[in-house]
Amino acid sequence: MALDKILSIGGKPGLYKLLTQTRGGFVGESLLDGKRVTVGLRSNVSVLSEIAIYTLEEEIPLKEVFQKIKEKEEGKKTSISHKADKIELEEYFFEVLPNYDEDRVYASDIKKIVQWYNILLDNNITDFVEDEKDAEEPTVPASEEEE
Repeated sequence: MALDKILSIGGKPGLYKLLTQTRGGFVGESLLDGKRVTVGLRSNVSVLSEIAIYTLEEEIPLKEVFQKIKEKEEGKKTSISHKADKIELEEYFFEVLPNYDEDRVYASDIKKIVQWYNILLDNNITDFVEDEKDAEEPTVPASEEEE
């Protein structure tokens, strides 16, 4: 499952899988406990594929940060808890993304990233950058294929 179907809903813990859209919002299923929730259009919702992390040079997509964590941890859960002290979280994140912007990426952001990574791992969602490779393949318009 791609990160464009995974949501963070403001005021609700964990992550949610997008199930379907409704006239007034959408239905999501919690990746923590499997419970379904209906969310209105006015709710603060973020799609993980649209989130980026500030670095000193540019913004890095969250999926690339997850991939770096996966490589560092060799595909296992993080060696640090999302409940760790601010200093420990920052040191860990500095190992993952050495050029992250410390002025704009807060400890609360790092906590979410660590927690989300572990939730995704628990749900066997680990193909973080596979979507990018698919998108890079050149597509041939239908009219050219027929010639």
